[in-house]
Amino acid sequence: MAYVDHAFSITDEDIMMETSYIVQNKPPIKEIALAVSLLVFGTLGIVLGLIMAANRVGGDRAHGIFFAVLGSVLFLPGFYYTRIAYYAYKGYKGFSFANIPPV
Repeated sequence: MAYVDHAFSITDEDIMMETSYIVQNKPPIKEIALAVSLLVFGTLGIVLGLIMAANRVGGDRAHGIFFAVLGSVLFLPGFYYTRIAYYAYKGYKGFSFANIPPV
């Protein structure tokens, strides 16, 4: 028979906590609305900025490049959090509404 050291064993009492852990996986509406609006305004900023830069509308080419850069700054977090919300809604493994930070 093998020797088992019970000094460092984990029992059921060690694992159980006083309060139960419940996962609330309901969608955060404000955060998802913010993510979608960032995605939409970012896309519009990129498209309009590229059109402004190509056609020199609203001034010189620098104004169009500025709008395209501003649109990309809005687009990146909007796309990231909208993707997390979509995958959590569809139930993909590893994605949860808890991954979206509160506003």
